[in-house]
Amino acid sequence: MAAHTGQERRSAALFDLDGTLVDTTYLHTLAWWQALRQHGHEVPMARIHRAIGMGADRILDELIGPSRSRSDDESLADAHGTLYAVWYDALRPFEGAADLLRAAAARGWTVVLASSASEDEVAAIRRALDADEVIAAATAGGDVDSTKPAPDLVERALEKVGAEADNAVFVGDTVWDIEAAGRAGLPCVALLTGGTSRGELEKAGAAAVYEDAAELLRGIDTSPLGRPGP
Repeated sequence: MAAHTGQERRSAALFDLDGTLVDTTYLHTLAWWQALRQHGHEVPMARIHRAIGMGADRILDELIGPSRSRSDDESLADAHGTLYAVWYDALRPFEGAADLLRAAAARGWTVVLASSASEDEVAAIRRALDADEVIAAATAGGDVDSTKPAPDLVERALEKVGAEADNAVFVGDTVWDIEAAGRAGLPCVALLTGGTSRGELEKAGAAAVYEDAAELLRGIDTSPLGRPGP
C-alpha cells in the first residue's frame, strides 16, 4: 500500500492485530513451540507466550539466544508460518474488535493496522475482521528491518498515512507494543486479551489498560481514543 502524500494533518489510531483484535496469541505460541521442537529446541510454552508480539527477527534471539547459529532461522520462521496457517480459516476477532475500528474511524481517526506479522497472516486477520472499509493502511513484518519492540513498524505505519506521533495513539496487548510505541513517541492503550497482566502492562508504561476491545469500545469517548485533537 503506498504511503500517503497529502498535506493535511492526520490523526492516526494504530492497532496491533494478534492478541489485540484477534484471538491468536496462543495459536502463535503453539506454532512456535512445534516449530522449535522440529528443529531440536525444547522451549517451554510459558517462555514462548511471553515473547509473542515480537517479530520473527527478534523472537528467536529471545527464545534461543543471539549467539546461536542463524543457519536455521529462515526454516524455523517458515515452519512457524506453515503450522500457524492451518488456523487461518478458524481465526476469530475478539468481541467488539471490528466495531472498535469503526468507532475510531467515526471519531476522526485514520485507522492503521500496525503488525509485525507476515503479509499472509495480516491478510487472514483482515478477512476475519471484515472491516476493510475503515482501514486506511496496514504494515507487515517485511516493511521494516527491525520489528517490535523497535519503533520502526510504528513509524512506518504513521508514514503510510502521513500522520505524526504527537497526533496518534497505539492500541496493543504486549509490553513489546508499549515499548515500540513509546520509542516512536506515542501513547499505547493496552488490552488484557493477549495474556499479559495488568500490572506488567502498567509498569511498561501503558497509557490505559482495558479488559478487551469491547470494554475499550464502551468507554471510547473517555479513553485516549476519544476524538483526536486538531
